[in-house]
Amino acid sequence: MHHGGIHEEAIAGKAYDTALLRRFIRYVAPYRFSVIVVMIILPLVAACRLAQPWIIKLAIDSHIITRQLAGLEKVALGFLAILLVESLLSFLEVYLLQSVGQRVMSDIRSELYRHVMHLPVSWFDRVPTGSAVTRLTSDVEVLGEMFASGIITIVGDILLLIGIISVMLWMNLKLSLVTFTILPLLLYVAYSFRRRMRASFREVRARLGTMNSFLNECIAGISIIQIFNRQRDEERRFHELNASYRDANMPVIFWDASLYALVEALSSVAVALIIWYGGGEIITGALTFGVLVAFIQYIEKFFAPIRDLSAKYSVMQGAMASLERIFALLDTPAREILPMDHPEETTTGRDSSPTPLIEFRDVSFSYQEGNDILSDFNLTVHQGELIALVGESGGGKTTITRLLTRLYEIERGSILLGGTDIRTMELTEVRQRVGVVLQDPCLFAGTIEFNICLGDERARGRVRQAAVAVGADRFIDRLPLGYDELVRERGSNFSVGEKQLISFARAVAFDPEILILDEATASIDSASEQMIQEGIKGMMAGRTSLVIAHRLSTIRDAHRIITIQHGVKVEEGTHDQLLAAEGTYFKLHQLQFNERPERVR
Repeated sequence: MHHGGIHEEAIAGKAYDTALLRRFIRYVAPYRFSVIVVMIILPLVAACRLAQPWIIKLAIDSHIITRQLAGLEKVALGFLAILLVESLLSFLEVYLLQSVGQRVMSDIRSELYRHVMHLPVSWFDRVPTGSAVTRLTSDVEVLGEMFASGIITIVGDILLLIGIISVMLWMNLKLSLVTFTILPLLLYVAYSFRRRMRASFREVRARLGTMNSFLNECIAGISIIQIFNRQRDEERRFHELNASYRDANMPVIFWDASLYALVEALSSVAVALIIWYGGGEIITGALTFGVLVAFIQYIEKFFAPIRDLSAKYSVMQGAMASLERIFALLDTPAREILPMDHPEETTTGRDSSPTPLIEFRDVSFSYQEGNDILSDFNLTVHQGELIALVGESGGGKTTITRLLTRLYEIERGSILLGGTDIRTMELTEVRQRVGVVLQDPCLFAGTIEFNICLGDERARGRVRQAAVAVGADRFIDRLPLGYDELVRERGSNFSVGEKQLISFARAVAFDPEILILDEATASIDSASEQMIQEGIKGMMAGRTSLVIAHRLSTIRDAHRIITIQHGVKVEEGTHDQLLAAEGTYFKLHQLQFNERPERVR
């Protein structure tokens, strides 16, 4: 496990709210009708709220102070009717916003997942799993909060504030100007807090991704942690990351609480100004008591959305940070393809022999610049051949198979499949022709049948035939539900050998032209290996096979054995030929069996 401190994901370039929101709008466009309805509702809700203090003013000045009770019941019923209308409109507003938010989140989540499925494997080498999961889950959830209490409701708040200012100016200009003397200070406070909260939210999202990565790694390796009694050590490391995430939230809480408190204080100051100035005006007869009460209520309604502004800033700034991360992921190139304007001709500089099925021509590749894993590597494989790749760990054997399946793109040279450069072929075509069985079998939650065919209808028809070919039917038929037996997470209810047999059957079910076995029997015990050897032979029948093996006993029958050292092919020949040469393969064989090998005659 790696715990090299807090992992921070940098967002390239400077992000602007307007640019992010402009890009975000295209996800909302399909639901424009619901948004339009909400935009119609917003001024109606604002009108209902504006009418309430005016009705109270009317009741006080026209009925209560004058002691004219006639008509007061109509005013009260009108006030109640407006409250009911406001409640109904608010329900529709919230319901439509929430439903649009859920649909938008679903669309973004689907696009993110689809994009991640097509990212090059090199991206996953760089980005922690937890960080990627955070983008598809909590980052997207923040956008739902933005819909519920953010972007569109701010429009309603702005309409209400404009309406309150207009009505107050219309009712009494002098009292309004006295009240609004605090507005410049209020605007300055809101603007100042905006920038500080944005930086804090970026930090929070980065720390959350780091903690998720750690949790994912620990849960996946829980057996190792327990076996080696590392629980306390992992708890300490999690405590550090958890504390780091907590500390990142503290500035957000501080600015949030400070903004709320300052707005509350300014609201109280505004009410005090109204009482001080308005009380004097009432005494002189220049202002009615109803207007004073209405002004106090309007001020309360004026500062209510501003008080909520701290929470809405939190939501909006969190959403901006999430949008930055989401769009950064979507902007990651889905495929790293080297353009081929002039594909190499297969006959250039070659003899007139039949076209090889696989050909590596002067291929060089490195995972990190300046550290070549393969250097000018050449390999020719003909139809039906069984080729074994052997050599030291890290020598480049697995890299050869990764380049052939285009999990990574070559840097120099070319790889030809049936005489065609694979970079000029559709990616799906290349991978349909190549089947891979890895050392560590990967099983998914579902049935055994699904894990063999992976939901492909053509492969589904070959599930049982494939299981028989590799001997997996022997244990599957003994299960209570057979091929419908459920596979738990990571196949925890099956042995390593059984999981590998399922992955063998998967390769056969997809009927590839080329088969790659990357240490496919390394994790299988001797009894299981003996059981599936015949199945492997059946699986390879009629196919071209590349086998990476450390167990040299499993590749004695290969047509050719390629010895690779430091990314360079150093030997090539049959088992007997390489033993006779007493080179690198001979030494590997001698080390593995701890004896001088007996040559087969």
